[in-house]
Amino acid sequence: MLTRSAYGWFVLLLVCGLLAGGCARVPGTQVADRVAPLVMDREPDPAELLDVSIKVFDPGELPEDPDKRQGLSPEIRDAEARFFPVHLKYTMQESGYWGAVRVVPDDDVGAEVLVKGKILYSDGESLSLAIEAVDATGRTWFSRTYAETASPAERDRARPAQRDIFQDLFTTIANDLARYRATLPPERISEIHTVADLRYASLMAPDAFAGYLQQDAGGIYHVLRLPAADDPMLARVRKLRSRDDMLVDVINGYYNGYYRELWEPYTNWRKFRGEEVAAMRKLERQALTRQVLGVAAIVGAIAIGALGDTDVLNRTGALRDVMVLGGGASIYSGIQKRKESEINKEAIEELDTSFTAEAEPLVVEVNGETIRLTGSAEQQYSRWRQLLRQMYLKETGLPPASGQEVAGSMAKNSMDRSKDEQ
Repeated sequence: MLTRSAYGWFVLLLVCGLLAGGCARVPGTQVADRVAPLVMDREPDPAELLDVSIKVFDPGELPEDPDKRQGLSPEIRDAEARFFPVHLKYTMQESGYWGAVRVVPDDDVGAEVLVKGKILYSDGESLSLAIEAVDATGRTWFSRTYAETASPAERDRARPAQRDIFQDLFTTIANDLARYRATLPPERISEIHTVADLRYASLMAPDAFAGYLQQDAGGIYHVLRLPAADDPMLARVRKLRSRDDMLVDVINGYYNGYYRELWEPYTNWRKFRGEEVAAMRKLERQALTRQVLGVAAIVGAIAIGALGDTDVLNRTGALRDVMVLGGGASIYSGIQKRKESEINKEAIEELDTSFTAEAEPLVVEVNGETIRLTGSAEQQYSRWRQLLRQMYLKETGLPPASGQEVAGSMAKNSMDRSKDEQ
């Protein structure tokens, strides 16, 4: 026969199990509150500055269970994958530690510092990002996970391009990058500049610039020799790089505009979703309370019947009937409350607005010919890099490397070209 103690433990375990079922964990360690940004306290020498490319973040994966998604969607994640890098860029620019900080659609081979991120968790209330920073030599600065849960006060202080509701998280990332940069001696900075130039040159003309760099077993690039200062091929590559940077600046104008246009609807989505989730949680707590009380009443009635003698059973019969009926009614009420919460989940789903956008066609002039790059910024960037390779090969008369001719042909066919009539 079970004891009263055993029934007590049964009820306690049941309650704990129900409570645990509603908990969600955000991956990563929470960043500190009110993080002060690191700012360089002097005017840096231009030779000290490193340019930074922040790749559009990996949107990560949504939970497979629809109930756990709670109104999240791939479209919103894709929007966040563009939104977060731009805000990180703004945060880093305020520090004074960097040269040009740009958002790029893909891996930037010539980047002096490349920052990559992945969204591990994002629901408007909490955010978790995996961040990796690598310099041109192939050395990883760090790979860390950052997490933050926003407070109502942080929502009130949010300002476009200045302060996000997860500003402590972005400031912590920027500070970690600045701290690592501060540890680099001048010769290491110079090496990063040189390797970045040579890697970009190797991308444009791998045959012409073979033998200048060597990559060791650990993936680190080492300079074997340098081209002559007046090398005409290097001069052409640097000219292409300047044009490349100009287009990347244009694409960054697209990302900046996208960020500004997204700020209001995305802020409203986070606000309304937070309100819907709060209402849903309130209903679920009420449902949980009623169900727990109902189960406790039924278990209590059973316990009285199981542990009492004949006299107790006779005197408590009516009470036990009331407890069972009341417990059943309480459980049913809890189930109804949970059904009410489904209405809030549906409201969250209605906030699933598509944030995807197509960039305006970019028009560039190449050797007197006007070329329109259409599609998303990511597509334009890829086609532009292919076009630059073809421009270099045409100017120098070098044969294309394996696969480049096909890539150039694909780029040519995918571009919408029109002669400049003016």
